[in-house]
Amino acid sequence: MGKQNTHLVWDWNGTILDDIDAVIGATNAAFADIGLEPITLDRYRELYCVPIPRFYERLMGRLPSDAEWAVMDAAFHRYYTERRAACALTEGAEELLTQWRLAGRSQSLLSMYGHEELVPTVRGYGIESHFLRVDGRKGPSGGSKALHMERHLTALASVGAISAEYTVVIGDAVDDAVAAAHVGARAVLYTGGTNSRASLEAVGVPVVDTLAEAVATAQSL
Repeated sequence: MGKQNTHLVWDWNGTILDDIDAVIGATNAAFADIGLEPITLDRYRELYCVPIPRFYERLMGRLPSDAEWAVMDAAFHRYYTERRAACALTEGAEELLTQWRLAGRSQSLLSMYGHEELVPTVRGYGIESHFLRVDGRKGPSGGSKALHMERHLTALASVGAISAEYTVVIGDAVDDAVAAAHVGARAVLYTGGTNSRASLEAVGVPVVDTLAEAVATAQSL
């Protein structure tokens, strides 16, 4: 049997899409609506976690009620959508996606951004053809990626020789590593998104500062 190539599962927000400034801006706009003080990027990265209501607990000193969470979540997504159009792809992302595909290797995209918004957004950046699948979140926001990853890999395995053993997840959050471990895949975490380097390093997987490093590391795994 031939050697199976590494399959990459890319994260979208904070990884391929350089949108951390939009995220911080939307977060602070949503906070202002309910009287919370604005948060800096460093503080955001230090405290960020999923499920998202736990993140708000770290900020507020208590868990938001279901009603508060619904208001905060809706406000964040409204403000984020206003800012998203100004976001560019992360430096080098398009070239890396192209090179990986032209080398005959497979890749897919899995995001916790809503599926109905994600697909046309990815298409709008002209990179949809690089991926075997583009899957966004279906269902409520704010949770972990683990079960979504399970469904994503199951769908990929049903149409080709892709297995978790040869899969590497590239993302910007601790939850990306958790999701990878949930399905038996590996992970490489990128520092340009939602979590601090210290938070990422605590997970025990490779941590890199560029997507080029992420791809090189994924190949070596």
